[in-house]
Amino acid sequence: MIEFIGQQWIAVSLLMLFVFSYFLLERSRSGLGIGHNQLTAMVNKASGVVLDVRSAHEFGEGHIADSLNIPHDKIEKRIAELEKHRGVPIIVVDKIGQHASAVGKALTKEGYTVFRLSGGISEWTANKLPLVK
Repeated sequence: MIEFIGQQWIAVSLLMLFVFSYFLLERSRSGLGIGHNQLTAMVNKASGVVLDVRSAHEFGEGHIADSLNIPHDKIEKRIAELEKHRGVPIIVVDKIGQHASAVGKALTKEGYTVFRLSGGISEWTANKLPLVK
């Protein structure tokens, strides 16, 4: 393997460049990741809406104040509920970040400005930030 990489270093370098570029492109399509401080600032200035894409059960156990709940598997059917928020950024929140990218991608495709909470609710609670029930 090392011998192949040594002999084909140009091909391997191009492959790595393409893979890296692909991940950057996909990340930008699904919304930029933001931290809890940025989320709080956006919501306090009324310049952002929090969309929690966890299940209704998980949402009921605790969520960020004033967040909307549309489970990730129902976003395509219920996307019309977000129309009144088209003018402001939507911050997508999930448990640990596993579904936020797909939802962000769908919303970006529909013309929304999207951000994702890095680390999801797990990161939010790890920083001892409040949840409402």
